[in-house]
Amino acid sequence: MNENEFKNVISPSKSYHSTSLGKSIALPFISGVLGCTLVLGTCFGVPSIKEKILGSTGGSSSTSNSSSAGSGIVNTDLVSLNNYSDTAIYAAGKILPSIVGISISYKVTSSSPYFSMFGGSVSSEATASGSGIIISEDGYIVTNNHVVDSSSSSTYYDISEATSIKVTLYGDDTQYDATIVGKDSQTDLAVLKIDKTDLTPAEFADSDTVQVGEFAMAVGNPLDLGTTITCGVVSAVNREVQDSEGGTTYTCIQTDAAINSGNSGGALVNSQGQVIGINTLKVTSTGVEGIGFAIPINSTTDIIDQLITYNTVKRPYIGISGRDLDASTAERYNLVEGVYVVSVEEYSAAEKAGLQIGDVIIQADGQSITTMDQLNEIKNKHSIGDTMTLKINREGQEKEISLTLGEQNSN
Repeated sequence: MNENEFKNVISPSKSYHSTSLGKSIALPFISGVLGCTLVLGTCFGVPSIKEKILGSTGGSSSTSNSSSAGSGIVNTDLVSLNNYSDTAIYAAGKILPSIVGISISYKVTSSSPYFSMFGGSVSSEATASGSGIIISEDGYIVTNNHVVDSSSSSTYYDISEATSIKVTLYGDDTQYDATIVGKDSQTDLAVLKIDKTDLTPAEFADSDTVQVGEFAMAVGNPLDLGTTITCGVVSAVNREVQDSEGGTTYTCIQTDAAINSGNSGGALVNSQGQVIGINTLKVTSTGVEGIGFAIPINSTTDIIDQLITYNTVKRPYIGISGRDLDASTAERYNLVEGVYVVSVEEYSAAEKAGLQIGDVIIQADGQSITTMDQLNEIKNKHSIGDTMTLKINREGQEKEISLTLGEQNSN
């Protein structure tokens, strides 16, 4: 470029003398190169700036990803898969020594009329499997009641109580005989005992602090395969679900960690390998995936203690059976909404307080109720011997009744 051409490039408001032309060109050029080098070096040394210049690459285990969303830019920090893997490995290593497999044997006797024509019934041996959590170093194990309580009957068969319960420890092929210390159908919990010491009890977390979205691992003995883990997250907390067989309503932790047959009684744990719940229910239906439920561990500790101490759960008891009356049912029978008293047990707290068949309980301790579940929830906040106040409607007249809660018979 000659002098005249160079003068046409720079601003016409400035003039340069021919004697200083070399310096005028060299100094700005060198300064520009050094400045550019410094800026680029700084940019490439900062990952987020480098990424904006070159774009993200697939080789990074943890990056910051930017994408347009709506009217702004959303920055999403990607979690390293290595960190997730380490979390799962740690949690598994912590909980696995505390999980057991449970095998149950029982008799099935056919009572079908077909066999009666040929002179009797036919019996066979059947087996089932489940899971359990070690809760003491001297052999106490908690599981679900439905794992060990197999007795039931129908028109065609009778299933006996468990004739044998065997427990298999993690990393030990020995089958240990187990006895039932206590069981409770209302909470679906049971405690077993094996003759073994130096076991590794599980560590319990505070399930009241569990948050939706946090890491969750289900551990148990699905399909009697042996100890198995599945991973997911906490999908919901305080989820009310009803057992399709017994009709009992539970307040559960919901998870998408796979829970299969045989997982019942096993543990749902957090990222620290601490138990946050006992796996107990799953939804099985066409088109349904990843919906399982666990009993929050905080709600089990008092039940477990009572089962070990008393072999049963001591609960306050009113002594009635009732039927829910919603608005339409009440209107149909010219009654009021509430709980209709169907029966009153002899010598119960209800009978002593003067409750009668046909009464409709409309309030308990000042709270309006329309279902037995609501009545029981209020009642269960009391202790045996406490006084409970009920408001009833008897033949159109309201009346208050005070009763002293008794003790529920063992189940």
